Amino acid sequence: MLGLILLAIVVVAALWGVGTYNGLVRRKNMVAEGWSGIDAQLKRRADLIPNLVESVKGYASHERGTFDELAKLRSQGEGQADVGQRAQTEQAITAAIGRVLAVAEAYPELKASENFQQLQKQLSDIEDQIQLARRYYNGVVRDFNTSIEQFPASAVAGIGGFKPAPFYQIENEADRAVPKVSFGG
Repeated sequence: MLGLILLAIVVVAALWGVGTYNGLVRRKNMVAEGWSGIDAQLKRRADLIPNLVESVKGYASHERGTFDELAKLRSQGEGQADVGQRAQTEQAITAAIGRVLAVAEAYPELKASENFQQLQKQLSDIEDQIQLARRYYNGVVRDFNTSIEQFPASAVAGIGGFKPAPFYQIENEADRAVPKVSFGG
């Protein structure tokens, strides 16, 4: 009888361990999915940048440094896998895009261009999608990190080698300010 009770306890503990481990794997995969959503939106924005730069470049060729910086940041960001580094690069890209759009403000004929207006709308839509992807990613990171830190699941997480995932966050307080870019006429 004592043997059956011990066997039942071992079976229940093993089932709990397997269930906990599988839950952690599921959450870890959701974190990866969340990051791929951000990455896909950042790729869409990176693909739009050359069109935006070319539109503005014809009107403001003297702003070459701004365009070159944006191109450099774009290629730098595409090769980064670390969430923190990628977030910093993408913040720099956002600031550079703001400067390109600020240059465009000085050219009424460019602002009136249908092509430029479409690029601005696409950029705005992509920025909204990036925001949503970041929220989703940070939500699944929060859930994952909480699940690997809570006892008794933390014991399974330690044995399984689960490590906390980094949040996608803004490091520089000045970057939290909303950029002053006018899309209207």
